[in-house]
Amino acid sequence: MLAIGPDGFIGPDEDQGLWVRQTRLLRRLRWSLNGRAPIPAGNSMLEQGTWLGYYICRPANWKALRAPSTSATQVTLELRLRRVVADGLAETAEIVNWTQRRTRVRASLSFEADFADPQEAGGRRIQRGRLRRAWSRLGANRYRLALDYRAVHRYRHQGETGTARLHRGVVLELRLPRGATGRPRRNRIDVSFGLAPGARGRIHLRWVPTAEDEAHRHHAPARPRDRAATLTVPGRSELAGVVEEAFERAKRDLASLRLDDLPLAPDAWTVAGGVPLFVAFFGRDSLIAGRQSLLLGPEIARGTLAMHARWQATRRDDWRDEQPGRLIHELHTNPLSVLGFDPHGRYYGDMTAPMLFPILLDELWRWTGEERAVRPYLDTALRALRWADESADLDGDGFYEFQTRSAQGAKNQIWKDSDDAIVYPDGGQVADPIASCETQGYAYAAKMAMANVLDGMGDAVQARKFAEAAATLKRRFNEVYWLERAGTFAIGLDPARRPISTIASDPGHCLGTGIVDEPRAARLAARLMKPDLFSGWGIRTLSDRHPAYDPFSYHRGSVWPVENALIARGLGRFRFRDHLHRLARAQFEAATLYPGRRLPELFGGHRRDAEHPFPGLYPRANAPQAWSASAIVALVQALLGLAPFAPKRVLFVDPLLPDWLPELTLRDLRVGRATVTLRFRRTGRDDTRVDVERLEGDLEVVCDRGPG
Repeated sequence: MLAIGPDGFIGPDEDQGLWVRQTRLLRRLRWSLNGRAPIPAGNSMLEQGTWLGYYICRPANWKALRAPSTSATQVTLELRLRRVVADGLAETAEIVNWTQRRTRVRASLSFEADFADPQEAGGRRIQRGRLRRAWSRLGANRYRLALDYRAVHRYRHQGETGTARLHRGVVLELRLPRGATGRPRRNRIDVSFGLAPGARGRIHLRWVPTAEDEAHRHHAPARPRDRAATLTVPGRSELAGVVEEAFERAKRDLASLRLDDLPLAPDAWTVAGGVPLFVAFFGRDSLIAGRQSLLLGPEIARGTLAMHARWQATRRDDWRDEQPGRLIHELHTNPLSVLGFDPHGRYYGDMTAPMLFPILLDELWRWTGEERAVRPYLDTALRALRWADESADLDGDGFYEFQTRSAQGAKNQIWKDSDDAIVYPDGGQVADPIASCETQGYAYAAKMAMANVLDGMGDAVQARKFAEAAATLKRRFNEVYWLERAGTFAIGLDPARRPISTIASDPGHCLGTGIVDEPRAARLAARLMKPDLFSGWGIRTLSDRHPAYDPFSYHRGSVWPVENALIARGLGRFRFRDHLHRLARAQFEAATLYPGRRLPELFGGHRRDAEHPFPGLYPRANAPQAWSASAIVALVQALLGLAPFAPKRVLFVDPLLPDWLPELTLRDLRVGRATVTLRFRRTGRDDTRVDVERLEGDLEVVCDRGPG
């Protein structure tokens, strides 16, 4: 990953740099011409991984030109930088003489490597290593610089001891213009050459990362032809056009977050959490992104299931919160994790992934109907749910709690995983163990999903056991967690098994899981849409009446697109049309505030009014981010009411189009082995017409809600 500043160069911002395997190889990369910083004249991404920038400056002999004006815009040397990020960084610096006299150019590139961990990028250095530099000449106008970094750390954590080693590096391959003179130095390259009027000279650079004694190569399988579904809106006016643009942006962002360091197959891949901070595999994030993006195709779902099966725990390691059957929370290749300073190189402290895995497996079954895609992961799903029953119900009351066993573990092991996220009504922190409401919801959905998949695989006896266990959990959840006066559910049970009556977004997850009794669903939906939770841009993580509310916090008042999409799924499930329209509109209107219609990881919780015409941005929000990109796709699916059941070659559609999105066409939607193009047209407040414009394969389109 290459993160640059607005001027196109690296430094001094802590998030900028050339990053590979969560290691900042280069912390500074800047060009100068004739001893001066060139003036930026425009830069832009051309396509994913390709960037172009223009810069200008005056030539060294500008006084001899006798031009009417000696400004750089009238007497111009142009520096044109083109960069391609793939297996490292390739950069071509082209310098053009736009004057009418010959001139001599002195171009300099200054750089600095530090091999920093993201945690060290803006602060104190923790790892201790040695960096070696070696310049060599390869031939006429060709040079090579090898930067080699090695570090060693002896660690001892909760019975886990050892010596960890890190070896990272980067090789610079440099080619100068013919006739140029070059002086490679420690952290700088000086190049000098002459240019006739209209002539140009090119400097070629290639930075090739190395890691653990091997050159960094993706070894990725050939990318298949893009088969993702597309969405078009006629006229593309106002907010309807934003829906199309945001949908297309989401597709591109999910593709850009593909983790090619984890090759699986051309039709199976997974995604990083987000850029710039989370360029790694996050179990919970990938499962949600895979589920929310199935409308585009099954590739992310397939790859994500494969990754989880590969890394499912088989032993107990308290430092990593690892227990047999538990699913991975995060995999990191950053220096501090590799060197054993923290457990996050392979960490299991999450309650949600073991529940989400069977849910995604069921969704993949519904979308593809392929037994060969599902059966290999049955054992993984069964072991994950066995872990939940045997190790996550800490007091045997039938509810699932989280509590870290690691001295460096995550306190809150749900999606709101910041340490201060779970609070009492008075603002005090809730200690572990906590049985969060959404954990129970996802456990219920996981058991129902397992029942459906097992039934499809011919195991009716075991399927019935899971369905009965789910029914018991649903009944007890509605009895214990419901807060009658508040019209919502407790966000969790505290260590004394008392309901935590804080008003927050968490119960919204339960709507989409099916654990909410239907008579209570309407009250819960209405409570979520009250002004203290619904900001006008989305549903906040915490009521703005709460003493711990902070609109710029991570989980105590901010708005997360992923959570809003999960809630929208529930609103659609119960056909709460007006609430769904209002929430979806708010999210798409929020997308208009950000470049490229890209929703960030999260944004501020300010109430939408005359004093707050925009919500504010969480300062270090990731963008693009897999959760937020897939949220856009999920919002569209909720509005269209798509419910595939490929095993029976059926697609149920129950659209709820709003007046601000009266028509759209969804092309090349894949259900099983069929591909279908559907046109949706709103014909009245409660009616939307669905036309099958093209169908390839065996598929029946049924206008109905479909099975839950």
